[in-house]
Amino acid sequence: MLTLAAVAALAFAAATVLPLPSEAALLAAWHGGSALLPLWAAATVGNTVGALLMMALGAGALRWPWLSTRMAAPRARFQLWVQRFGAPSLVLAWVPAVGDALPVLAGLMGVPWRRAVLWLALGKGGRYAVVLATAERLAGG
Repeated sequence: MLTLAAVAALAFAAATVLPLPSEAALLAAWHGGSALLPLWAAATVGNTVGALLMMALGAGALRWPWLSTRMAAPRARFQLWVQRFGAPSLVLAWVPAVGDALPVLAGLMGVPWRRAVLWLALGKGGRYAVVLATAERLAGG
């Protein structure tokens, strides 16, 4: 059975560039008998903190001239998105394929951390709530 710490660690790693299925770990722990609320909280916190790490890496990229130059094009494309939608766009950081890039770009664009945490947690927590609710419903619970 996966522990809450293992679910949190896998969810953390899944928020980085590692292609890990955090939902599979979440469901395995749920199937193993873990309580829903602590399980949801562990996955949400782990995945949100992983996204914050990616945001910090994006912010740190500006300190390296060679990397900052390479990030100029994505940063320019994301500029309009940030100006239009700002931190609330991070609620989409859970979306496959594009979601992993959003925290990095938010860091590059200087999105405020306090607002970023809120929107990241809402999106990621919402995704895990839907996964767990669907599993409960399909299991007849």
